[in-house]
Amino acid sequence: MLVSTKGRYALRVMVELACHSREEYVPLRTIAQQQGISEKYLESILTVLSKAGVIDGLRGKGGGYRLNREPKDYSVGEILRLAEGTLAPVSCLDCKPNKCERAASCRTLPMWEKLNTLISNYLYSVSLADLIDSSIVGDYQI
Repeated sequence: MLVSTKGRYALRVMVELACHSREEYVPLRTIAQQQGISEKYLESILTVLSKAGVIDGLRGKGGGYRLNREPKDYSVGEILRLAEGTLAPVSCLDCKPNKCERAASCRTLPMWEKLNTLISNYLYSVSLADLIDSSIVGDYQI
């Protein structure tokens, strides 16, 4: 699994918003400046997050973006899946049921499935609060 720039930026944006009060709308320009991301690219990421209902957006004066849940209620897996579309390490795991014509005889499929489960379990076990509160995430140091 290779996390794209979009996924990394989405995670950075969510951490940035988590550092602000949930009552405060943070302007796009402020987020862009704090994170060193172009406003145009950032807007495309925020649109995805807003349409998915994980953040609130408000247009106009005093507008911006904010979290609509506590940071502990957001998982890294949820954010990356929204930005990336999938977290699967191989494309044949993108569909349920697996539509690969070789799935029934593939000797590597169980290994890929286990890796997919490990990745998913780990990323869904890490919250935004974990990223803000500590440099230790789960049993791993980052």
